[in-house]
Amino acid sequence: MPRLRVYELAKKLNMSAKDLLQELEELGLDVKNHMSYIDEETVKLLLELFEEEDVEKSKPVAKTKKEEEIEEEVREEVTLKEEELQLNTLVLKIGVPLNKVIEDMFMKGVVLKPNQKLDEKTAREIAKMYGYKLKILREEKTEQAEVSISKLQQIEKYFEELYTKHANELVQRPPVVTVMGHVDHGKTTLLDRIRKTRIAEQEAGGITQSIGAYQVSYNGKKITFIDTPGHELFTEMRARGAQATDIVVLVVAADDGVMPQTIEAYNHAKAANVPVIVAINKIDKPNANVEATKQQLVSKLNLVPEDWGGDTIVVPISARTGQGIDELLEMILLLAELKEIKCYPKGPARCVVIESKVERGLGPVANVIVKDGILKVGDYVVSGPIYAKVRALIDDKGKHIKSAEPSQPVMIVGFEELPDLRYTIYSVEDLETARQVSEEIKARVEKERRTRRKMTLEELLKMMEEKEKKELNLILKADTLGSLSAVQSAVESLRSDEIKVSVVHAAVGPVTESDIMLASTCDGIVIGFRVKVEPQARKAAEAEGVQVKTYEVIYDLIESLKLAMEGMLKPQIVEELVGRGEIKKVFDIKKVGKVAGVQMLEGKVTRDSRVRVYRNGVLLFTDEIENLKHFKEDVSQVEAPQECGIKFKNRLDFQEGDELEFYQLREVKRTL
Repeated sequence: MPRLRVYELAKKLNMSAKDLLQELEELGLDVKNHMSYIDEETVKLLLELFEEEDVEKSKPVAKTKKEEEIEEEVREEVTLKEEELQLNTLVLKIGVPLNKVIEDMFMKGVVLKPNQKLDEKTAREIAKMYGYKLKILREEKTEQAEVSISKLQQIEKYFEELYTKHANELVQRPPVVTVMGHVDHGKTTLLDRIRKTRIAEQEAGGITQSIGAYQVSYNGKKITFIDTPGHELFTEMRARGAQATDIVVLVVAADDGVMPQTIEAYNHAKAANVPVIVAINKIDKPNANVEATKQQLVSKLNLVPEDWGGDTIVVPISARTGQGIDELLEMILLLAELKEIKCYPKGPARCVVIESKVERGLGPVANVIVKDGILKVGDYVVSGPIYAKVRALIDDKGKHIKSAEPSQPVMIVGFEELPDLRYTIYSVEDLETARQVSEEIKARVEKERRTRRKMTLEELLKMMEEKEKKELNLILKADTLGSLSAVQSAVESLRSDEIKVSVVHAAVGPVTESDIMLASTCDGIVIGFRVKVEPQARKAAEAEGVQVKTYEVIYDLIESLKLAMEGMLKPQIVEELVGRGEIKKVFDIKKVGKVAGVQMLEGKVTRDSRVRVYRNGVLLFTDEIENLKHFKEDVSQVEAPQECGIKFKNRLDFQEGDELEFYQLREVKRTL
């Protein structure tokens, strides 16, 4: 048996790579990830070990006499309301002493407290242990309660709670992949190669309908590829929370290395928190240098390949000849398995728009990818402020279909207006609901439009004060590489223990619409140094509420950021000694209490001063002043060498001869 990678061994054992990694960790084997090699001898031992476990599992488990008796016993049913799922309530119902239940559950490794709230599983287990069957009464929601929340809120709530309410019904969903990278590095060629080899050879006539995405099969599993151009679209969808992509394939040419657009594409994927697989393309070229390209991935993108001890999957390919394509598809499926990309495959559909256009003979159409549920012909759908009835569904091969499943790309025919790709499409039960939801979204959009304005740097920093972790995201654009390097170094030097300055993207050239969309996704600010802001970028900044600040002098740029950041640093509290005194006499005044007669020795005492009381040079207590008098008059301040009467707020254990120090607390503005 030769040595194998973890994922190859997982296939042999008919289990997922993730599960095998956990098993190997429990066995004490040092494996980093699914690409790690396991030596020949260990592979043999593991195969034998897991085969033995399978044999043991297949043997019928002999039941004890006690278990058989319990099974035969007719269980008595006890009922509890959902809000009564508490240990002390349950034990009363089943008539078992509380201490016994706690002791018996402790022996099973479960620690319980008398008044502890129980989950359903534990409550049923306790009841079953003593021969009872537990029935839980659930309170049905009234129609009035349902009406109190709007149709739009009902839909949003349904999809928010979908993955928790139906956790046991979720299934694996085919991954949706976006290919990104620098111009001329082979993105289009790669997509065409995958499409031709995985579809055209199986489907007569190939693809007849371009819908901006297509689905392929590899080893019996499906993968959906988005073939619409550019990372701008990727980020615009992300800006509205409509994340279509599960995995990004970053294409880097082996003869060209990491280029500016490669960096920009990676920064967009990183900002969207989407896992990245690197495909090093054009390895068939004579001047291709895979190792040098890997070195650039490390130095420019901080992506360390797996075969160099990192966790980034890197696959050398040739989109022109087809070399390495199968391995790339295999790695996509492996990463999808590890990331556990799941969906709820029933109920109303939720779709992400990847493209919308006016199609001849069909009118306005939306090319979408289904995320959850089933989309059917005849469904009513809502896309932002517009709605429609689905007249037809056309798949990526140009065929009319009756329904579309999760991760399936499909064209929706039936709209009267062009859907905006920034909105998620929801299917609803009827026309009336579709109208209501679209009206609610219209009202929401109008309200946002009226209230939306530019978010300034100072306001953004002020908002961050509410958060525990303060992070300022910046997109930097400069006129030259030298300027960019200098600005980036200066900006990053401003970080402190409390505030983290994060440069999400840095590049040479004017501020573009793409920069604005990236800033919108990560709640950032765009900083331009000696560069212009393109007209389209200005419009996008206005629409998205993103601030663009431009500078010509690096000192002004740094000073502006520094002042804004200093404004959000918590001020330092310092003590300022304002005076000293001595208690000459103690008065016990009826209806007032104990008052200290004080001789001021230095400085002054004010009504809002704090006081430290010393006896024989040792601190006795610290207190505040409740009343300050000069003779019989209430005063706000008394200066040395005058005398005064002081009533302390909390303490009465002072005596003649005690020394006093008066001080005030001041806030001092901190600097970076």
